[in-house]
Amino acid sequence: MDNGSVTLKSRHRRTDLDRIPEGMRRIRMQVGYDGTEYAGWQRQENAMSVQQCVEEALASLTGEPISVIGSSRTDAGVHAEGLVCHFDTGSRIPPEKFSFALNTRLPESIRVMESGLAPDAFHARYSACAKSYRYLFYNGPHMCAIGRQYRMHVPLHMETDRMRQAAISLVGTHNFAAYMAAGSAAKSTVRTIYWADVWRQGDEVGIRVIGDGFLYNMVRIIAGTLAEIGTGKRDSSCVAEALETGDRLKLGATAEARGLVLERVFYEGDEQMLRRYMTPMCE
Repeated sequence: MDNGSVTLKSRHRRTDLDRIPEGMRRIRMQVGYDGTEYAGWQRQENAMSVQQCVEEALASLTGEPISVIGSSRTDAGVHAEGLVCHFDTGSRIPPEKFSFALNTRLPESIRVMESGLAPDAFHARYSACAKSYRYLFYNGPHMCAIGRQYRMHVPLHMETDRMRQAAISLVGTHNFAAYMAAGSAAKSTVRTIYWADVWRQGDEVGIRVIGDGFLYNMVRIIAGTLAEIGTGKRDSSCVAEALETGDRLKLGATAEARGLVLERVFYEGDEQMLRRYMTPMCE
């Protein structure tokens, strides 16, 4: 799609569940984290998650048992630059100061990049209109020593032109059933992809995909498939064929979690920011 044609409109309609309790405020935050040592964003019974770390830091700061709602449920090992979350609190701490106070209590692998008072009826998950994900490969004969936790190693040369042409087939509204891992509880597998691009910078090959939503492991399946297309293991026609047939077997392996980053979550009014992300990267 043309990068000026997307209008962000939330489908969320306010209900009684959105009401902020009397005497409390809703705080919106943007969080970045290195997901290497975490079991993903969402709380887990037997492993440390990013959500748990943030909630425990908030409890320490405010003295309240606070539940934090995130815009996405990233998997174990996946990273984020711009996950958005919200919480309700009776604390009188200025909204913009939560980021500073929390970062003194959080591990260095989790940073609150900004905080502020949430708009009326805002919900970090349900108000989200689009998300941008980036996947990085290290395309050299030997894996890099620095930054290896943020890239998947592919030693065979990747033809990025072939990958880019295949990625273009994803753009539009499609049934992405073939691009979903088992275990998903999604009610619908129809999603709209606004932007898909592939680029190379030296030995680094990157993929960016922007859409109105993503199925379980969808971006990692896209990345794994494009990698196999780039190395000649799979024909580029498989991308469109999988959309038509819903056959997961036509696609490549699910790429490793380490290469995936949630770059940004977009809400109503973020069109200018969205256009900046929907810009081709230089070869």
